[in-house]
Amino acid sequence: MNSIFRAARAFGAAVILAAGLAVTPADAQERVRWGVPIAFGSNLTALGDTLPYVAQLLNRMSGGRIQFIVQEPGTVIPALGVFDAVSEGKVEAGYTWMGYEIGKVPASALYGATPFGMEALEFSAWYWFHGGKDMLLEIYARHNVVPIFCGAISPEGAGWFRQQVSSLDQVRGLRFRAAGLGGRIWERVGASVQLIPGPELYQALERGVLDGTEFSLPSVDEQLGFPRVAKFLHLPGWHQPTTNQFLYVNKAAWDRLQEPTKAMIETACQAGVAYAMARAEALQGAVLAKLRAEGVTVARLPDDVLRELQAKTNEVLNEQAARDADFKRVLDSMRRFRAEHKAWKELGYLPRDWPLQ
Repeated sequence: MNSIFRAARAFGAAVILAAGLAVTPADAQERVRWGVPIAFGSNLTALGDTLPYVAQLLNRMSGGRIQFIVQEPGTVIPALGVFDAVSEGKVEAGYTWMGYEIGKVPASALYGATPFGMEALEFSAWYWFHGGKDMLLEIYARHNVVPIFCGAISPEGAGWFRQQVSSLDQVRGLRFRAAGLGGRIWERVGASVQLIPGPELYQALERGVLDGTEFSLPSVDEQLGFPRVAKFLHLPGWHQPTTNQFLYVNKAAWDRLQEPTKAMIETACQAGVAYAMARAEALQGAVLAKLRAEGVTVARLPDDVLRELQAKTNEVLNEQAARDADFKRVLDSMRRFRAEHKAWKELGYLPRDWPLQ
């Protein structure tokens, strides 16, 4: 009888051991629940709704074990304060346009949007396959931040104005909202530039605090009500041919994560880039038609204005490169890639003005 009991006990122990060894990867996966503040309201299409999309993907891929709780701008930290909050460890992660921290990380502005620079697809090619990612990780590690490319949208509008811009003379003294390198270039051509968060721009235009503003895609600007207080929309988005957003993760928080968790976050963010690109491009044609029907003048900036803005862009970029080694290294890399890519871009695609059939 004792031998039977001992055999049964040994068999039970073996079953328990086998069950422990048979734990599935899903069962062993850690649980992550982070509040993630975002810089733009989640109601703003392609600009603000990308991180919520990424959060949904992570929830589904992980079976609910990875949860990003989206926190709207200003509810936890200031809309423009994501970088500082993540760097200082006040939050594990945040989602924002890269470039608001230009004063602390000058090279960030090149990653967020380079005036007269690469479009979204080109930037993605350079970032993932021509060294952009490695340089960025190195730069941000000094600030205790792991940046993950997590969204890219089509060109922004050049700006909304109370009067149509037909010459540079109209720009001088213009009270204009702009961010990043674009703001410095507007200043160089004589505008009086202010950086005001998106939710405050409608009132600033309505009250005459601003004569004009740039912010985002025409579809986003329309959501914010700009067409009601400024009847002239100028294109192209020379200052932001692409607007690139990143998930910032506190380095200590990132280093604590298991590798499968990191892989899922990075994969979801790559999906976020594709989602934002496609969603942004899908909406703009219909919005421009709607704006025109409502009496908005949609027009290109005059060529002489664009040429002057480009000349000032080169001045600003070269001056900043002379002051900051990281900025120069990133800018040189971008310029090398664009020179290499130029023939393909010009010959591989139909010209933009090729007639539709």
